[in-house]
Amino acid sequence: MFGCDRLGQSSPRAGVCLWRICAFVLLVVASLCALASTASADSLTIERMLTAPSLNGPTPRGVRISPDGRMVGFLRASDTDLHQLDLWVYDIGRKAMRLLVDSKELVPEEKLTDVERARRERQRTASYHGILAYDWSPDSRKLLFPLGDKLYLYDLTAKKGQRVRTLVDGEEATDPQISPQGRYVSFLRDQNLYVLDLNANVLRQLTQDGGGTVHNGEAEFIAQEEMDEDHGYWWAPDGGLIAFKRYDEASVPLTERFEMYADRTDVVEQRYPYAGDSNVVVQLGIIDPAGGTARWVDLGPNEDIYLARVDWMPDSRTLTYQRESRDQKRLDLIAVNVESLRQKTLLTETSDTWINLNNDLHFLKRRKAFIWGSERSGFNHLYLYDLDGKLIRPLTEGDWGVDYLLAVDESTHRVYFASNRDGVIDRQVYAVRYDTDAMTEPVRITGQDGSYGAIFPKDADKIPLFIAGYSSPVAPPQYAICDANGKRLTWLEENKLDENHPYWPYHDLHVVPEYGTLEAEDGQTLYYSILKPHDFDPSRRYPVIIDVYGGPSSQQVRRSWGSMFHQYLTQQGYIVFQLDNRGSARRGRQFEDMIYHRMGDVEVRDQLVGVHWLKRQPFVDPD
Repeated sequence: MFGCDRLGQSSPRAGVCLWRICAFVLLVVASLCALASTASADSLTIERMLTAPSLNGPTPRGVRISPDGRMVGFLRASDTDLHQLDLWVYDIGRKAMRLLVDSKELVPEEKLTDVERARRERQRTASYHGILAYDWSPDSRKLLFPLGDKLYLYDLTAKKGQRVRTLVDGEEATDPQISPQGRYVSFLRDQNLYVLDLNANVLRQLTQDGGGTVHNGEAEFIAQEEMDEDHGYWWAPDGGLIAFKRYDEASVPLTERFEMYADRTDVVEQRYPYAGDSNVVVQLGIIDPAGGTARWVDLGPNEDIYLARVDWMPDSRTLTYQRESRDQKRLDLIAVNVESLRQKTLLTETSDTWINLNNDLHFLKRRKAFIWGSERSGFNHLYLYDLDGKLIRPLTEGDWGVDYLLAVDESTHRVYFASNRDGVIDRQVYAVRYDTDAMTEPVRITGQDGSYGAIFPKDADKIPLFIAGYSSPVAPPQYAICDANGKRLTWLEENKLDENHPYWPYHDLHVVPEYGTLEAEDGQTLYYSILKPHDFDPSRRYPVIIDVYGGPSSQQVRRSWGSMFHQYLTQQGYIVFQLDNRGSARRGRQFEDMIYHRMGDVEVRDQLVGVHWLKRQPFVDPD
């Protein structure tokens, strides 16, 4: 749910489980067809849930604060199509919102390459069309966005009718980015890396050998699907160099899979690394955007590794990369001098089971130190290191976990992060100081119980504000612009549930979930949620639908705005039950590691704990 996760950032994921979707749909379709005739005027229908406007209300996606902190960019669905996204901005000073680009008006019919379709599948945006991504220019005057087979630059300061400039027309331009100084626009085409010099209007192809099984500037399938790595090239902060991934998938076996459309199913070939088969061979290159020959970083003698993360230090003279072993039990953070290519291992993480990757690495600009996230204590926490890899001290600790690092404000010496510190099924935003000798208690800067997400500006030192997204079981997603201490300055999208809200005609039948806990066989606590019909009668026995995910890197039981489909099921006379079994996310390593080499065993037994509890309830039909 947008606003309960990362407000448009991609979350770590274990991949969409097609079997789960199919099983869930097949389980209920027959019964729903039989019961659908009971719907009344104020009851939800399948048709209404799938048409615009969204019953969740206005829900911005891809929220990003402009570099100067004066505006907020975001994507919003059109009034007539839930999946058609347009580009908007909100002027913070004027408290005014305006539509910049109507995607349907600009490009009535999109043409997507197979590469772009695959990329959208990996990013879980395949069902959307229109403008799905954009990038602010460093001076906050322009926005770069792809649409169809074109690449556009929107100039906020130009005269009306002259604001949209077409940079690329009719050719592939995947993963476009504006360079940190604003001189170049970079993108991928035909598995090679290109830059367009905006000053000279010169297009330059930086890599030459892409094609067939060789890819430049792109993250491989496994990295995109399972490692939360959407990009395969990274600009140095000063814009003088680009680090890029090159991989060759020639050794990866070809397999056949189904590509499912509304009117047909095609069989396509794809190189897919099944367990035990060969992975891609990956390299890390460094190249000048003005052209020249790439230089290659030595990733070590073992080719069978994952290049999991790449980050630049603020001085643009040092590049870091994270190298993970094939069995995912070892992770090295390595620094590279970009002139000499000399390397130094800053730290190493190990695990007896597997290492969960994160994006919690942040290099300080005013101090020779960095912040690192690690689960070595059993929960993910933040640590402060010097640039030699020496631990200075932990920044957080306890039997709770940091979900992810959000921002660092070096002017106030505060680190902002999201966490379940005050409630396993909640998410709040906290701040903790890093400039003291002793550990300080985190300060919660978000308010009421529920689920918060936050987007901070790139330069939190100079722009003391952030976008807070909030939802609860009774409040659809809301978006506020807050100061650095969490005080609301203005609404970006209040999304008030009143008579003007799309969900208002149905809100009288809205059911709030009940939350509880059960005990696993080893004594660990299992959280569940249960939704009962609006007209619940404790003397009746109801059928129950158990909505299961069960896999790692996911938490289903959350105090947030829930599923419209679950509400629909309660209106058809069903109880809906969810339980987070061992192996689920945000509970620490003891809880998660139980599924190591035991998938299909521990999770099933925990779900059966829920089943047996349900069957003992007097209001449940045990059959």
